[in-house]
Amino acid sequence: MALWKPDPSFYPSPKMAMAAPPERHAYVAALNYGRNDKPDAICVVDLDPGSASYGNVLSTLELPNVGDELHHFGWNACSSALCPFAPHPHLERRYLVVPGIRSSRLYIIDTKPDPTRPHIAKVIEPDELVAKSGYSRPHTVHCGPDAIYVSAMGSADGEEGPGGIFMLDHFSFEVKGPWEIDRGDQELAYDFWWHLAEDVLVSSEWARPHQFENGLVPEDLLAHKYGHRLHFWDLRKRKLAQTLDLGEQHQMVLELRPAHDPRKTFGFAGVVISTEDLSASIWCWHRKGEQWAIDKVITIPAVPAAEEALPPALKPFGAVPPLVSDIDLSLDDRFLYVSCWGTGELLQYDVSDPLNPKLAGKVAIGGIVSKTPHPKSATPLLGGPQMVEISRDGKRVYFTNSLYSTWDDQFYPDKMGGWMVKVNVQPDGGMALDPDFFVDFGETRVHQIRLEGGDASTDSFCYPS
Repeated sequence: MALWKPDPSFYPSPKMAMAAPPERHAYVAALNYGRNDKPDAICVVDLDPGSASYGNVLSTLELPNVGDELHHFGWNACSSALCPFAPHPHLERRYLVVPGIRSSRLYIIDTKPDPTRPHIAKVIEPDELVAKSGYSRPHTVHCGPDAIYVSAMGSADGEEGPGGIFMLDHFSFEVKGPWEIDRGDQELAYDFWWHLAEDVLVSSEWARPHQFENGLVPEDLLAHKYGHRLHFWDLRKRKLAQTLDLGEQHQMVLELRPAHDPRKTFGFAGVVISTEDLSASIWCWHRKGEQWAIDKVITIPAVPAAEEALPPALKPFGAVPPLVSDIDLSLDDRFLYVSCWGTGELLQYDVSDPLNPKLAGKVAIGGIVSKTPHPKSATPLLGGPQMVEISRDGKRVYFTNSLYSTWDDQFYPDKMGGWMVKVNVQPDGGMALDPDFFVDFGETRVHQIRLEGGDASTDSFCYPS
């Protein structure tokens, strides 16, 4: 008798996922918007050190449309399929759900039968997505136990708000509709994730479409019109339960990384910039009685710089802001990685005590002023650590350098190309750039990375380690 068995890349606990075989390849979003008339693509990069093609692009899937601007794509299914309250053990981690944030188009990309040569299985066109979801500008994808969740920055008219979350069916990829039933006063959207065992969803805030599509709007930044709040939702009732305001000076609350162990009720949020001193910051949310509280636990200061070395947007300030644009948390909840896209640094913090992080390691590459090269790059590098992804065992960290097309041009006006690098991590902290791994994508920029079989920002777990 044939038996349905869970996908072998689904793991009940983070500890079991950490013992999984190492990743052999990565899927990388390659972007061409504003550079040429080429479409965006999904590139497959060889990550197997024993392979003759290690560190090279194995294949490139060009998409059929120009101008999508791919963003935070994700898997159709992950370890949350093993959760006891909504089990789907017959799902498999097979399809990549790839949003075009500028086009409001969704691609469903099949990684089988050959995972190094994916192909398009389905396209959800903008008219259908907007009509069924009520949203536009899809941004972040997370595989939940009951559906695929996708955040969106804009409302159906494509202009203002509210932004929010919509759902896709796990099997047909049909748009099921908006997720929220009672959103309260939430208007801005960006990232989201959850504490599944607590029935809590957490969401953050970036901006309305007109505040990011043509670049950062300095007047809106100084007027504190970008997001500065964190929202906590009743996941089952789909209702806003609590909002925490970090202070209007803390502009752009972006990436969220909750603890992976379902027994832990804390997580981290990254803030891009403070209008008081151009610093960036990391905040830790945690339970405080029956409510949620949040504390600033890391401040990363701006670095003074000569006016002539700065892009026009920064010349009046005489400094380079860190511009924290991504964070990631290892599966053992021990190390938090922070991308400082402006200063060109990837920082590693030991967060064993989440309210008292300790700096454990640092690598420098790129940066607005320093443009630090890689050992394998022939010239100084534009861009800096941006989208960061951690292997399941925590021994390897990969990152790319592009944030968003118009922002890239605003802060790196010399027209950056795309690159991807790897960092090797020591067991007790500390890290170094892998001198042999440098992927040069030429003028095509690169953003989100997904690792074969899952990674540290893909899976949700319902069983403790």
